[in-house]
Amino acid sequence: MSGTDKAHAAFTVDAELEKEFQKALEHELTDDDIERAKVLLGIDLASKAQELYSVATADALRNWAMGAGDDNPLYITEDYGVATRWGTQIGHGTQMGHIKTPMLGDPIPDEIKKQTKSLFRGVHVFVSGGTWEWYRPLRPGDRIFTFAGEETLDVKKSEFADRSVIQVRRDVAVNQFGEVLGVYRILRVLTERKKSRSKGKYAEIEPAHYTDADYERIDAIYAQEGPRGAEKRYWEDVNVGDELDPMAKGPTTITEMIAFHAGGYGFVPYGLRSSRIGYKNRQRIAPFYVKNGQGVWDVAQRLHWDSEWAKAIGNPMAYDYGVQRQCWFYHHVSDWAGDDACIVALEDSIRKFNYMGDTQFMSGKVVAKREEHGQKVVDIELHMINQRDTETAFGSATVALPSRTDGLPLFPKVPVELERHAAQMFARHTELTAQRARR
Repeated sequence: MSGTDKAHAAFTVDAELEKEFQKALEHELTDDDIERAKVLLGIDLASKAQELYSVATADALRNWAMGAGDDNPLYITEDYGVATRWGTQIGHGTQMGHIKTPMLGDPIPDEIKKQTKSLFRGVHVFVSGGTWEWYRPLRPGDRIFTFAGEETLDVKKSEFADRSVIQVRRDVAVNQFGEVLGVYRILRVLTERKKSRSKGKYAEIEPAHYTDADYERIDAIYAQEGPRGAEKRYWEDVNVGDELDPMAKGPTTITEMIAFHAGGYGFVPYGLRSSRIGYKNRQRIAPFYVKNGQGVWDVAQRLHWDSEWAKAIGNPMAYDYGVQRQCWFYHHVSDWAGDDACIVALEDSIRKFNYMGDTQFMSGKVVAKREEHGQKVVDIELHMINQRDTETAFGSATVALPSRTDGLPLFPKVPVELERHAAQMFARHTELTAQRARR
């Protein structure tokens, strides 16, 4: 390497690894890719992806919540939910976007497929935020189908890697009856691995180290945490300026990453695969695989647990998934709101990395209280600050609360246009399913 593509000194690695890294760093964000990607805007396609869980079984609901560090019995205990307003265990709201059964639908037109083949190959993708809108709770037995499409594409200057592409994809989750459960918009940042490495924006960050006093602070927060549960939080009792009890997450470890994967995250679109299935996956998406220091092909996704590979894209060590912090925001709000509330929307922006060893200290505050469409709702401002006193993420949530005068809150109605579109997508799925069965 030379010139602006030269790696920052903090990201130097073993010479043999460097050879492999250089192959992975060749891929670029091109004007051609950006223009071709715009062709996909506004096109919804049935998702063929199949996640670790296709159906929201009681075990799937429990494992997702526990993988996010949430032990709320509403999510993890089958018998508990029977005595709640829901009459059953329900799921962590964020899980709705990560249970997938392959959905049948019309393929993308051949002309568009040909025009958009191999977009952004070998370019790194970060989940940098998202928004959720919920219309129904996730219940045991729900089989989730998804259709999705790109909503926006913007090109921006990035401190991390010069030019970056910002894409927002809308995923619509429907159940086995074609009912819309929720909408998940995912903000993704695409960057060139070599540019982010050479700029060295995060080169000065040192790994976290903890004293007994540090752990006393963290453990004291954990000790006071807990879900509100069956005790109703009435809208009338909430005031603007009320603060949520603090919450902690971490220190982040590889064990925590394993727990999150075991809960059901990270198996699509690229796939965590082993042995022969891993070999087949490598033949399918070769640029996603980069040899490690032992000369073994492994997924680029390993930067979430392999610090040596993380250095290749300009980070001093491995770091978490953006989706994890979305789950943590939901956990914080859910603990505060109680069993009877409806969390109807969540938005987050992930601004800094959460590295191995980092701890996130979470805070929240009620910033508005209002009536909307006959519902009693509050808006909550959310923040995450790490042990370096750096804000790594922020967000907001809208929660419909029980009322002493109006009773239990409800989830909002699905917008009519979305409901019709979902009905058409699901009808096509059932039609194609019937055709396949007759063959």
